[in-house]
Amino acid sequence: MITFITGGIRSGKSRFAQEMALRLSQAPVYIATARVWDEDFRQRVKRHQDERGPEWTNYEAYTDLSQLPLQNKVVLIDCVTLWLTNFFMDFQNDLEKSLAAFRKEIDNISQLPGTFLIVSNELGMGLHADTEVGRKFTDLQGWANQYVAAKAEEAIFMVSGLPLYIKRQD
Repeated sequence: MITFITGGIRSGKSRFAQEMALRLSQAPVYIATARVWDEDFRQRVKRHQDERGPEWTNYEAYTDLSQLPLQNKVVLIDCVTLWLTNFFMDFQNDLEKSLAAFRKEIDNISQLPGTFLIVSNELGMGLHADTEVGRKFTDLQGWANQYVAAKAEEAIFMVSGLPLYIKRQD
């Protein structure tokens, strides 16, 4: 089962997803998809790490998440934006290759037994990107989000720390 949790920056997505994972399991799995690019980002990663207790099994994975031992677990993937950045950088900003690789991983994950909470950002709701590469990435993010939302049994949009259920499992 996939639950997709999306929203803007600082909308409460990660906190909500972590709380949900802990309600569903006493020993959830956390997959951090971020590569650390600079010191500011290193501090953000540290803050996220400090929020999680010893009950979490933590993995750092950048592209091939479906290869991790995730079967029959509650898994939080945080986040699609950073995961996509890894594909985008690896494929030298090629939209088609990046999206194809991402979709393949989502398809692989959707075939695994377990519960997957997938966190993402809604980039297209803010300012229009200044650069061509920024606009390409915003498009990639939008297409990726649509793909995950279509595969998900449940989709939640976070606004000011509050969940808005946009797709519910029946």
